[in-house]
Formats: sequence, structure tokens, C-alpha cells
Amino acid sequence: MAARVLVLDDDAAIGDLLSSELEGCGYRAVCVGSADAALSRLHQAQFDVVVMDIRMPGRSGLQLCTEIVGAWPELPVVLMSAFGNADTAMQAMRAGAYDFLAKPFETEELDMVLRRAVERIALQREVKRLQRAAGTRPGFTSLLGASPAMEALFDRIERVAQSQASVLICGESGSGKELIARAIHELSRRRAGPFVALNCAAVRDNLLESELFGHERGAFTDAKSARPGLLRQAHGGTLFLDEIGDMSITLQPKVLRALEERSVRPVGGDREVIFDTRVVAATHRDLNAEVSRGAFRADLFFRLNVVSIDVPPLRSRGDDVLFLANHFLSEFASRDDKPVHGVSDEAAQHLVHYRWPGNVRELRNCMEHAVAMARSPLVSGDDLPDYVRASRGAQASAARPGKREPALSAPVNDPDAPLQSLFEVERQHVLRVLDSAGGNKTMAAKILGIDRKTLHARLTRYEQEAMSEFVPAASNDADAGPI
Repeated sequence: MAARVLVLDDDAAIGDLLSSELEGCGYRAVCVGSADAALSRLHQAQFDVVVMDIRMPGRSGLQLCTEIVGAWPELPVVLMSAFGNADTAMQAMRAGAYDFLAKPFETEELDMVLRRAVERIALQREVKRLQRAAGTRPGFTSLLGASPAMEALFDRIERVAQSQASVLICGESGSGKELIARAIHELSRRRAGPFVALNCAAVRDNLLESELFGHERGAFTDAKSARPGLLRQAHGGTLFLDEIGDMSITLQPKVLRALEERSVRPVGGDREVIFDTRVVAATHRDLNAEVSRGAFRADLFFRLNVVSIDVPPLRSRGDDVLFLANHFLSEFASRDDKPVHGVSDEAAQHLVHYRWPGNVRELRNCMEHAVAMARSPLVSGDDLPDYVRASRGAQASAARPGKREPALSAPVNDPDAPLQSLFEVERQHVLRVLDSAGGNKTMAAKILGIDRKTLHARLTRYEQEAMSEFVPAASNDADAGPI
């Protein structure tokens, strides 16, 4: 894929000309004419390199370079100027620029600089991707995965963490919404401040207001001393409001006012207290639908939903299921001091085919059960919970009589297993990936590294081959049904 270059020049003619030349060199160039427009573009999409002039009205290129490098440390910025000298080049380097070009310059010279910059950022992103997948990158130690869905999630977390905007995390129960909120906090400038979490569904309505806003001594029965409340306890940091969709409709306008005014009035108090807290909320509900039926205030929804993050369910994360299963297995084997180091092919089949309605939390509990029951170094199918094994059996029994079901795993390295054709090996792998992606063809195509049309053509071919091979023969059995 062609590298994306953001070109900033206040002279539209020069900017358009430079963009055209870069397009001719194979880049995808976007040209803007102001610092604000450049920052807006960077917040909206990912770029591989920025090229901009030093002399501009308002903020100079040096000032903007410092701002960009501060917000996106890995993004290379190439500065250019028609008034370049050694001193200007030194100032550019101090501002964090990747390189400096004195005008006029040849297109080939710029192309060479951009290619080096793109190679550098590609390497940095790959290192970060591997660190995130292995859970070794700061801020992502509890978020594991290497699927395209998780890569997109990691990128969105990193981008939103740099802002102060409110965030609404949407996802199914057990998908890791609190872990995402913690990652946002740990990657933000508020990381030195407290991270405070509250499950709105776990606190009774009559106590939730006091939990959030605090109370004065004697405000109600048992209020023997004043309490600051969580919005103030998280001052300088982040407050995570889990299951915000369960908050009562009567409390919602009070929360909205507090977020708008950045101040609270404790229960039983008569004065406002200012706080500086970033709010990250989460819900498993469809808040748009809740707003439509009047169960959630539209104004609070818009205030919380400045940036939204949709958490992919485990069933749409492909091979992350086995990746996470082995991670949890190692965790519990080490805790229980058991010599269990992997899962058998049979157990892997059960894990891949199960739909995981409880998501990562359910998988973690499953692997704790499996390690506890394991009697050999490899977790077998019998070591898994009954409901996980039953799911695989239910799929097999649901197959139509007489129809061969597709194998949904790569061939086992068994020397006694019959040799298969390349077509059959490919078919099994493609169907396995499609099943792991929950039937999502777009996701499966990304994992396979092919486009959706190619995947569709291969699936059609597999179906045609199956039909030609299993045309039913004539039968005198009156009870025989269609295959």
C-alpha cells in the first residue's frame, strides 16, 4: 500500500504541485494550507510522514513540528524552506524534525528522504505491533492479540489517549472494556494521576450520587464524616464509569451538569467544588436505542460519546482465541505449579469452534478449568468444560445427513495421516479462518492476506467441487431424503 504523506504549505499552488509530484512517485498525498487543518487531518487519519514549510502565517513550521512530534512521537516530519542555512537546519532538528530540505530541491531528493522516513516508521510500527501482541508494550500489558480487529483497536486507543476528549467504550460483557480504559489512562498525559473505576450497575441508585459527587457530614444516615466523591478522587487522572447505560434517568442530568461545569456539589453541601478529571465510560447496551426509547438522555450520550471505541467480540478475532488460550494456560500452570504447556489439536478444535458469548473473561475461566483438570502436559478435549465440548458436538450433529462437513483446521502433522492435495490443504485453512472470523468474509480476507473478491471466488469453487463430488446416486430407499 502506498505511503500516505501530509503536505502543508500556505501557498496552495506550491502545495498542489508538490502533492502532484509525490503522487507521481507513488505516494498518496493530502495537501492542506494551515496548521489547524494539518492537525485536524492527523487526528482523523493515519499518515506515514509530514512535509511542510517552515515559514507560514500564524504558527511557524518549527512550532507546529514540535507540537506534532509531541503528540505523535513516531511520525517523521520533513521541514523545508527557501531561506535555509545551517542555523535553520539546526533549529529544525531541535524541533524534532526527521530531516530538512532547502528549496529549491529535486523531486528525487525529496523521494529519497521520504523513503527512508517511511521505512523507519514502518519498522517502528511493526515493533510496536509485536510488543502489543505479546503484551510487553507499556499501556498494553493486559491487552493481547494480533488479529486485524485488535490492531485497529490498538491504533484507536493510542490516538485517543493523546487527547482529553471523553471516550465511550462499547462492547459485550467480558470483552475487556475496563482494560481498554486503563490502557487509555496509562498512555495519556494523566498517567501519573489516579485511575478510579466505578461499576454503575453495582451501586444502588440512592447511593450512586453520593459515590460520584461526595457528601457532607450528616447529609444522610450513617454520613458520619465528609467524603469527596469519585469525580474529585480522580482529580488529575481518569474516572472510568462502567455500565453507564444502567445509570438511572434521574441521576443523568446531574452527571451531565458536573461534566459540563467541571464542578460538583456534594450531597448536603452548599458550594461547588472544581475537579479536573477525564471521564471514560463503557456500556454493553446500545445507547442509541436507549436514547430512542427515552431510557438514556441524548445530551449526556453526546457528552460522553465524543470519541467512541467499539470492542470486537472474541469470536471475531480469529486466531487470537488460541493465542489467548495459551497465555491463560501458562498463567494458571505457573500459579498451580502444574507441568501443562499446551493444548492438543482436539482441544484447539473445540476452542476455535465455540462462540464465546462471555468473551475473554469466559475463555480465561475455561483455561483455568482446563489446567485444573489436565492430567498430561497437553490439555485434551476432555479437560475442557462440558459446554465448550458440547458446542463442537452440536455443530457436527447439525450437519445434513450424507453431506461432508468441511474440515476447519490445518492438517495435523501426523506421519500416519493420509496425504492431501494442495487444493484440500488450502480449502481447510480458508474455511478454518472464515469460521474463526465468525463468518465475516471481510475479516477473513484480511487475515488471509487476500481481497474479498478472491475469497468469494475460492468459496464458490469449494462449493462447486463439493457438489460435483457428492451428486447423489439413484436409490430405491423410499425413506432416503435429499443430501
